[in-house]
Amino acid sequence: MISKAPAPAPGADTSGDPYLPAHGNGGYRVRHYDLNLDYKVAPNRLSASAVITAEATQALSRVSLDFGEFRINRVLVDGKPAKYLKRGAKLHVRPARSIAAGAAFLVEVHYVGNPRPVRSRWGDVGWDELTDGALVASQPVGAPSWFPCNDHPADKAAYRVTVTTASPYLVAVTGTLVERSTSASTTKWVFDRPEPTATYLMSVQIGRYDDVELSGRGWFPHTGVGLRRLSLGIGRASGQVESIFETVTQRAAVPSRLRRAFDRDFGRQGRMMEFLQRLFGPYPFAEYVIVVTDDDLDDPIEAQGMAIFGANHVDGRRTYERLVVHELAHQWFGNSLTVADWRHIWLNEGFATYAEWLWSEESGGQSAQALARGWHTRVKAKPADVRIADPGVARMFDERVYKRGALTLHALRAEIGDPAFFALLKAWTGDHRHGLVTTEGFVAMAEAYAARSLDAFFTRWLETPALPPLPGA
Repeated sequence: MISKAPAPAPGADTSGDPYLPAHGNGGYRVRHYDLNLDYKVAPNRLSASAVITAEATQALSRVSLDFGEFRINRVLVDGKPAKYLKRGAKLHVRPARSIAAGAAFLVEVHYVGNPRPVRSRWGDVGWDELTDGALVASQPVGAPSWFPCNDHPADKAAYRVTVTTASPYLVAVTGTLVERSTSASTTKWVFDRPEPTATYLMSVQIGRYDDVELSGRGWFPHTGVGLRRLSLGIGRASGQVESIFETVTQRAAVPSRLRRAFDRDFGRQGRMMEFLQRLFGPYPFAEYVIVVTDDDLDDPIEAQGMAIFGANHVDGRRTYERLVVHELAHQWFGNSLTVADWRHIWLNEGFATYAEWLWSEESGGQSAQALARGWHTRVKAKPADVRIADPGVARMFDERVYKRGALTLHALRAEIGDPAFFALLKAWTGDHRHGLVTTEGFVAMAEAYAARSLDAFFTRWLETPALPPLPGA
């Protein structure tokens, strides 16, 4: 039986998250962040302001925010100076008057300093310097490294981000570019992110990049001039569906020296986008941006409407194409559909990993069944000490969460059949578009599409550490 124990109620300075309670705060919900950043690359110096529009969920005499190591110049609440105290990784703000439950309020923070990553058990995350530029990779707790926030995935908000920096640098932010203006030596870039977005999925990328337009269509959930109907199958064994395609903005920021290799490695981006939309439904954002840094990175990183790769992931031989589709799949699983708390991370990583296997089969590589069989053998050889439905904070990013999560989906596909399985995927992404998801919610929807109880199945695959046999192996 899937556990349905509720998370503890949050306090003023805690989110109540069972894994990361120190990140996030209770008593309010953020509706919008307006961030104004002036960044000097060489000294890694950030002068900034953040205007946070929020709504109180209870009466508040104090508002707490997660925030890194900056000098704070002033803080205002609803336009009036407020007292504040910086203690550790929290900024505590006391307004002149208490805030009533249900009231909307504005917190404005002006700050300056040298941004640096947040140290965590998974390494340094957040704002980081490149050899010539900067990147932001915040999963799961790095957002406070560059702006004050309610740092919990469940508190999704809209954003407007303005970045001013030296004109030779290209700036990419997770949002749609709505304004760009250049003075004698600097350029101001303004981006809007209207979709509800978790703090860890906001990103800023600054570097000497070429701006590359990527080809390919995307599927939008509306009609318009110039659309044409295409009959496209969902995988090789599940029939035909009719889809409407329109151009999705797909761009890349790439160092000049890597352009030739990039063109080959990402040459199937348009086809990949179409394929995932056939599987998962309409792409959930207005744009998709790929950034390749001039430095090496340990792993690619997903952000809202964006994926970031290191120079080491571009070799001109499509060696890392599975990572390309993995990060694209996160736009549905993790970004549009965001986990209500970190216990449910398999809903991000298991789905993105299974997308790798489906793309391999679609693009002429190994079949999903062959990849499932191979990974089942590898996972079975490891200790049986992880529950996928609740892996524990130390194992949130354990490879077994990724691979066994994908194996669970492959086994579910065998259990309920292709028609029900692929219909389930589209309903899951459609019904929860830009919302929050839990394992319990997925189990309930899977049972609805199976038209029967799947309690024994999910107990074996998600709750039991021992790995079940793979169907059809």
